[in-house]
Amino acid sequence: MSNSKAPQKNSYRFAFRSSIYITIVLISILFLLDYFDFVTIAYPVLAVLFAISFIVCFSIIQYRVKRFIYRRIARIYEDVSLIESSSFEDQEIATDMRTLKEQVERFAQNKRTEIETLKVRENYRKEFLGNISHELKTPLFTVQGYIDTLIDGAHKDKAIRKKYLLRAQKGVDRLTYIVKDMDMITRLEAGDMSLDKEDFDIVELVEQVFDQFEMKAAKNNISLVFDMKYDNKIMVHADKERILQVVANLVVNSIKYGKENGTTEVAIEDLINNKVIVRVTDNGEGIKKDFIPRLFERFFRVDRTGSRKEGGSGLGLSIVKHIIEAHKERVYVDSELGIGSEFSFTLEKVAFKVEDIEVVEG
Repeated sequence: MSNSKAPQKNSYRFAFRSSIYITIVLISILFLLDYFDFVTIAYPVLAVLFAISFIVCFSIIQYRVKRFIYRRIARIYEDVSLIESSSFEDQEIATDMRTLKEQVERFAQNKRTEIETLKVRENYRKEFLGNISHELKTPLFTVQGYIDTLIDGAHKDKAIRKKYLLRAQKGVDRLTYIVKDMDMITRLEAGDMSLDKEDFDIVELVEQVFDQFEMKAAKNNISLVFDMKYDNKIMVHADKERILQVVANLVVNSIKYGKENGTTEVAIEDLINNKVIVRVTDNGEGIKKDFIPRLFERFFRVDRTGSRKEGGSGLGLSIVKHIIEAHKERVYVDSELGIGSEFSFTLEKVAFKVEDIEVVEG
């Protein structure tokens, strides 16, 4: 759509001032001619001439502004709209220079902001592509190396064949983790993954995660505990499978970076507005303050070497953030280097109902 058809915002300031100046000059000349007796003009006539001069000058100047300046400004609007259709589209075309200047300055500021944003995105894209390339390259080369060795003759030795196939399998598993997690994050970001919300006991879910990773924690003598004994159920409304993944990722993360003979503690606390907050705390190595803002980025690692030895896709915390945000909830992190870390997230608590009360007869 051409902006030459856009509504015009008329300004009369320029024509009005110019007409006043011209009229004053003309009347002043006539007054001087009358003063030196070159002509004789009565004052009422001067007043009439002043009015006529002003009206004629104003009409001509305003007409020229609309015909000459407006056409050129309209072309500027049209040309600018070719650059960015949303910037000047459907705006009133101002013939007032001050208004036009303000519009152009806003346009320039928006463009500067967009350029800065694009630079940040470009840097992020380069870093992301480099990270994913590195993450995929490592297991691919591992699998390729073991398979090539087997093809070259190592398959004849039964013990070596089994060992190499098991190591190649670990590389394939790592590739599978990365691809599945990347697919999940992509769907979460695009809003294509629907949440199957239900009411469930968050305490029972945490216990299930503890049972799942009990042996993994035992290797480093890390205890998986609650902050207190929860005798009653704490019912929440969320996608149980996704929240299970969130808790599992946070617990596994705390085990990876926890210190030997340490603890991973889970606390579940009430918040206002029918919310609960789940806290996963460890007394591990902690995280530098500079790293905290980037913790939920894809493939970002505080200790790349250590975390890679533990396996996984490197997308755990990013998945946590996307799942919690898909629930319209918040995720938090608090950490101090050398002391430990705490990751927490909120969930909707199931409203308490009177009919849920069990009446116990004494």
